Amino acid sequence: MKSIVFNFLRLSIFQYILLTVFSLYFSSCKKDLFITSQNAQISTSVDSLKYDTVFTSIGSVTQSFKINNLNSQKLLLSKVKLMNGNNSAFKININGIVGNEARDIEVAANDSIYVFVTVSINPSNADLPFIVKDSIMIMYNGNSHFVQLEAFGQNAHFLRNQIIKGNVSWTNNLPYIILGSIRIDTSATLTIESGSKIYLHADAPFITDGTLIINGTKPAPVNVTGDRIDEGYKNLPASWPGIYFRGSSKNNVLKYTVIKNAYQAVVVEKPSVNSNVKLTLHQCIIDNAYDVGLLCINTSVDIDNSLITNCGTNVSVAYGGNYNIINCTIASYSNNNIVHKNPVLLINNFTSPDGGNLTADIKCTLRNCIFWGDNGSVDNEVKVSKEGVNTFNVIFDHCLYKVKEDPLNSTFIEVIKNLNPQFDNIDITKQLYNFRITGDNAPGINNGFNGTGFAKDLDDNNRSVGLPDIGCYEKQ
Repeated sequence: MKSIVFNFLRLSIFQYILLTVFSLYFSSCKKDLFITSQNAQISTSVDSLKYDTVFTSIGSVTQSFKINNLNSQKLLLSKVKLMNGNNSAFKININGIVGNEARDIEVAANDSIYVFVTVSINPSNADLPFIVKDSIMIMYNGNSHFVQLEAFGQNAHFLRNQIIKGNVSWTNNLPYIILGSIRIDTSATLTIESGSKIYLHADAPFITDGTLIINGTKPAPVNVTGDRIDEGYKNLPASWPGIYFRGSSKNNVLKYTVIKNAYQAVVVEKPSVNSNVKLTLHQCIIDNAYDVGLLCINTSVDIDNSLITNCGTNVSVAYGGNYNIINCTIASYSNNNIVHKNPVLLINNFTSPDGGNLTADIKCTLRNCIFWGDNGSVDNEVKVSKEGVNTFNVIFDHCLYKVKEDPLNSTFIEVIKNLNPQFDNIDITKQLYNFRITGDNAPGINNGFNGTGFAKDLDDNNRSVGLPDIGCYEKQ
């Protein structure tokens, strides 16, 4: 009896194992078979791809989406096709196949594949941006699924390794795309009209050996930034080298100019070759420069009612020179791209070439300015260093700044220390920075020096009611 029971149990176990093996085998075989039912299901990771402004003849970065096989069997995509075919501005890449169409694409059970999409727009006669559209059709088992494509195209003036000679004017009818570099020759003057947009490639410095005049206005500022303006890149620092005013440059004036995302946004070197200030910045914005926002080396610069923010170092004055910085807000907050670890203002009168040490005279007046940073690793947001016996005259007049110790070698006139300026809205997570002052009791309100000669703030609002506010914005 026991033998019969044992044999029965052994047979049952054997049958169970055999059944399990067959089940796994047939399940595996089923997965290897293509699902042919019209009820098969797919999904795509997006319903549409949208591209920010794409300059004609340059093309765009690649975007992508996934086609997901939601079935427990393999699926054969009979066709993935750009609907406009050879006339499409878009191109697709599936499994290494580049073109307008791909056929018979296998997608494993419960798996997915990527579709990569680029766009290249041909020039047209349009001055204004225009829209280019297409769609991708995904066909399988008699079904069709669509992903929409949309790009904003823009014609532009393309300049590669350009040297400006004589007197040249740029108008605002089309953007200017700078590839390689651009240089204003020693005896040349480039004048840029209000509302112009200048985009520079990663290898394209803007070099000024002559004169640069930018005539932006509050309603129509001139914007200078990198040429990667697609999502994910348009706010990256170090996207282009910067603007460089070299030794022979003279009589430069920038009004209502917004300079963003450079490595070194503005660099000015060597004394003026005439009695005029080498560079004047009037109601300008410098933002998000990786290394430095404004670097001045033994030169002369006047700045008024300007905003310099979120740079590796916002303002650096080295090896002396002559400077007037009036009613400016100079502030930094750490973000995902730049950690605030340097003072927002550095001033010194020396340089150390080849291990030696050279000093120069310096005169620097800082009036009605805010120098501020977040609560990172910087205790002193202003640092002044002196060497040698040269004339050294650095004045903080009616300024608000954050320090643990006052800067050395400086003169102070009615300064405000370590009181939060109460900027309107700083949201680092959302990358929102509004440096206007809105609080009625903000320490800089009506506490500036009256008599700077500048009647308008960065918003072009009057400063004529009472004493001026400290900073580039006047509370209204």
